[in-house]
Amino acid sequence: MDRIVYDRMAAHDSTHWWYRARREILADYVERYAGLRPGARILEIGCGTGHNLPMLGAFGEVDAIEIDPAARAIASERLGKPVGTAPLPTLAGVTGQYDLIAVLDVVEHIEDDVATFRGMADRLAPGGKILVTVPAHQWMWSAHDVVNHHHRRYSKATLARAIADAGLTHNGLRYFNSLLFPAAVAARVAGKLTGKDDSDDSPPPRPLNAAFEAIFRLERHLLGRLPMPPGLSIVTLVTKQGDGPAPTPA
Repeated sequence: MDRIVYDRMAAHDSTHWWYRARREILADYVERYAGLRPGARILEIGCGTGHNLPMLGAFGEVDAIEIDPAARAIASERLGKPVGTAPLPTLAGVTGQYDLIAVLDVVEHIEDDVATFRGMADRLAPGGKILVTVPAHQWMWSAHDVVNHHHRRYSKATLARAIADAGLTHNGLRYFNSLLFPAAVAARVAGKLTGKDDSDDSPPPRPLNAAFEAIFRLERHLLGRLPMPPGLSIVTLVTKQGDGPAPTPA
């Protein structure tokens, strides 16, 4: 990612509506469907500034990986121990086996996503799962994707194919960030028509930030319980074939 993306993450990951609500949604999803035992071993790959680490830490003992030095320093301080540097897809130097590996908006940054899934699967403990989120809809491609160094956005079909080609299975592919999706599409179309650069991820004015957070947070009660309409992201839990998938959301 461009340096400015990490700088904005460091400045806003505790206040921006997207970060705050997404952490709550994913925590609820993990609690209901990951089936983690007490003391589970958890690895977050591409943890950025470490804003998800406290959330993941509620489920077990967390290790983390981040390749950007400045973001890694912030994440290490938050985690209370050094964050590693092993890059995807090989994860060279990562020797442990994990009950949960979290890759939250990371796979789209790696050119070979099939090798990425295989590399993570090699680090799973028996019955372990990979928590995956990715940005949805290639037609939504914009300057935001460019500054974040994305290789692609995903459809359910392309994500399912990458998982299957890696010899893995999933518990169902679910859209989220759906309630705000119509507004996001309108903003994206307007930006393309006017040539406006949408790469600035700074939060909107405080009242709007609070409103977006409240709307997005509602999805914690919906995701996995009701079929969600198209959204800005896709989430799933991935397992090795034969280990048995996590409980499938509705």
